[in-house]
Amino acid sequence: MGNCHTVGPNEALVVSGGCCGSDNKQYVVGGWAWAWWCIADTQRITLEIMTLGPKCEDVETAEGVALTVTGVAQVKIMTDQELLGVACEQFLGKNVQEIKAVVLQTLEGHLRSILGTLTVEQIYQDRDQFAKLVREVAAPDVGRMGIEILSFTIKDVYDKVEYLSSLGKSQTAAVQRDADIGVAEAERDAGIREAECKKEMMDIKFQADTKMADSKRELEMQKASFNQEVNTKKAEAQLAYELQAAKEQQKIRQEEMEIEVVQRKKQITIEEKEISRTEKELIAMVKRPAEAEAYKMQQLAEGEKIKKVLIAQAEAEKIRRIGEAEAASIEAIGKAEAEKMKLKAEAYQQYGDAAKTALVLEALPKIAAKIAAPLAKIDEIVILSGDSSRMTGEVNRLLAELPVSVHALTGIDLMKIPLLQKMTNPQA
Repeated sequence: MGNCHTVGPNEALVVSGGCCGSDNKQYVVGGWAWAWWCIADTQRITLEIMTLGPKCEDVETAEGVALTVTGVAQVKIMTDQELLGVACEQFLGKNVQEIKAVVLQTLEGHLRSILGTLTVEQIYQDRDQFAKLVREVAAPDVGRMGIEILSFTIKDVYDKVEYLSSLGKSQTAAVQRDADIGVAEAERDAGIREAECKKEMMDIKFQADTKMADSKRELEMQKASFNQEVNTKKAEAQLAYELQAAKEQQKIRQEEMEIEVVQRKKQITIEEKEISRTEKELIAMVKRPAEAEAYKMQQLAEGEKIKKVLIAQAEAEKIRRIGEAEAASIEAIGKAEAEKMKLKAEAYQQYGDAAKTALVLEALPKIAAKIAAPLAKIDEIVILSGDSSRMTGEVNRLLAELPVSVHALTGIDLMKIPLLQKMTNPQA
């Protein structure tokens, strides 16, 4: 048989022992557990927060100044099964005061060791950092006991040689100095701020004036825009009125033109009837006689045409026969000239250079006539020379150069002719 044991959330129930000499332990927090009679044991351990007041008196700092430091720590046994088992091994069966004493001694030892590494200013001015350092250093040791440090703060720091008060006085003087400087800076900043406020006020006033001017300008621009729009609408209305009036006038004019067209059509119909009547009258009085006269003239023209065609054919036949006769005559003359040229060629071939010379001599008078033709149009030639024999010399020179020119043109040497030799060289 056994009993059912319950435990609240602020306690832990430890059930040890069991059947067959079992050494298993059961840890229950805020629940219940079954324990057999005679073979199982139940114990309780508190889980409530324990407040400790560690105090280190006359502990020398890094500078050798003895300080007394008091603090406040909040600790409790951890509920993790493994760490709870460690705490039960350390403190099961002890009351709260005994647990506090063990933890307090541990915290005071760490507090004392840390105080020896810091200066007075570090401890006094930065208490939070000092307390944090103590928690970090002590937490592993108390953790190995199953204890958790929830919080640790420095309550008080003082000494017996008035070092802190002197430090406070110097600090007070520094604070007073900083206060005076702060007042001066505040007054300066106030003056600067006042000037800035005045400047901002002037800027705001300028901006307000600018906005008013802009608003006024926009109002004037809107008025001008409205006036322009009104004038535009008036002009559009006037143009619409004039356009509509022009359209009405155009309609009236179109109707008048249609009336004129109808009248003109009627007049054209009347005129067409009058023209038809006149045409019929002209046909009866003019066209029929004119057609008869035209037929007569046509017949006469046909007869005249046939007559002219016959005459032209006779004339063409006459011209053809005359042309044939002339062609026969020209052919006979050509044959005679060809025969003559043939005979001349044979004679030239037979007599050689003599015939060529005769031919050149025959052509020389004609060439001289052609050369002298322009001179025949000259009325008088005046030769300016003081020597009367000079003209004779020039004529002789020209005669002497004539055979050379003929030889260059024809290849015939006139100097072989005896008569020309005597003419060109009288001394010989």
